[in-house]
Amino acid sequence: MDIQSLLNASARKHSHLCPRQILGVRIGLKGIVMLDFQAEDILRKRLLVIAETDGCFIDGLIAATGCEFGHRTLRVEDYGKTAATFIDTRTERCIRISPALDVREKALYYAPTEPRHYFAQMQAYQIMPDDELLTIQEVALLKSVAGIVSRPGVRINCDSCGEEIINEREIRQGETVLCRTCAGEGYYQTPVLNLSIWRKIESANLTIGK
Repeated sequence: MDIQSLLNASARKHSHLCPRQILGVRIGLKGIVMLDFQAEDILRKRLLVIAETDGCFIDGLIAATGCEFGHRTLRVEDYGKTAATFIDTRTERCIRISPALDVREKALYYAPTEPRHYFAQMQAYQIMPDDELLTIQEVALLKSVAGIVSRPGVRINCDSCGEEIINEREIRQGETVLCRTCAGEGYYQTPVLNLSIWRKIESANLTIGK
């Protein structure tokens, strides 16, 4: 596959090109190769990609693999790492790919005439051999693909807040069904009124009632 056209596609999506996008494209292409996938496998949603960071790296992955959030073929587990795991949803074989630990230092050797590290990485990451650029591991999921992706059309309401939960993301405590927020696993909390403020509001309401 023509890497330059993929880099151009990523740059259009991101409004510019940067080293992490190039890594995203290179890692995405290698993931496809490692699973021996053809274009039709991706179109049939056989490939699931889990990225370990968001941002520009994601745009490179999307350009290389065609996986998207909207198609539920791309997910983010934000560990702050420029890495991704490529999953064959049929066999559950998983390949995790990340940059080599010394990739920035190696980049200087592949772009010896460029003194600026950022631009040296831009040049080098496009031409470095896979075995110099990448670390490749076969890994195993801690959760099944079915558990990660869930089934279409599955929905239930939280017994506490009443909001709808899809994709089997509810938490069950005995016979009670809760969303993650009501179960104490949310990323936000609703404001809690100070007791003195609450009493003033209550007093005002009583006054109005009179």
